[in-house]
Amino acid sequence: MLIAITRAVSPAIGRCELTHIPRVPIDVAKARRQHGAYEDALRGLGVKVISLPAEPELPDSVFVEDAAVVLDECAVIARPGADSRRAETESVAAALTPYRNLSFIHSPGTLDGGDVLRIGRTIFIGLSDRSNRAAVDEMQGLLAPVGYRVVGLRIEGCLHLKSAVTAVADDLLLINPAWARKDDFSDFRFIDVDPSEPAAANAVRVGEDILFPEAFPKTRARLEAAGFRVLPVDVSELAKAEGAVTCCSLLFEKREKRGT
Repeated sequence: MLIAITRAVSPAIGRCELTHIPRVPIDVAKARRQHGAYEDALRGLGVKVISLPAEPELPDSVFVEDAAVVLDECAVIARPGADSRRAETESVAAALTPYRNLSFIHSPGTLDGGDVLRIGRTIFIGLSDRSNRAAVDEMQGLLAPVGYRVVGLRIEGCLHLKSAVTAVADDLLLINPAWARKDDFSDFRFIDVDPSEPAAANAVRVGEDILFPEAFPKTRARLEAAGFRVLPVDVSELAKAEGAVTCCSLLFEKREKRGT
């Protein structure tokens, strides 16, 4: 069974952290409707959604992906790069405790889950404004014993690694080559985003289906031409907070915890 942990939109989302886009007003009621439709889309794909309550004092907390990295063997609780987001991890750790043994990133490491792209037994981590080399080294120490290779990558022009590239199949990446270098991903095939849609590289893979922002029809056409069934969702208000479709859930397989 696939599980998605989500969290309701904070009434304070208008005070979110922003790095690469200007601040504009966010319609909180509309953002909540869009987020509910996103959760419904996951349920429609057979995913069990565990929705955490809103955090009124944590503006970015709807973006639960940044609080943790969930693997088959364990979950790593992140240490977000923005000070204002560090309190988000406690409730996410509690929600993950029934499903995974937990490890933690410590100072001086900083890590946002949006910078972490797992493909097979390789963990790619974007070296961004939010995630640093110390966290890459700590992740390597945590995950090498269970068979993962951890690779730090430079990205340019975007918030997180998964703003620039996501996996839509085991050997196929959706990528904005202006923000992430194809040379960093040997042995993979690529679908480039349409040049007019630079933010379109973020997609959620659920089995053979792709959950994708409806704001990027030209890139959606490229995915469909490659044979994918694409389910468009409207996340336009969440995008004003520099969010995307992967940001809004922690998606993982239900498994027995080790040692239980």
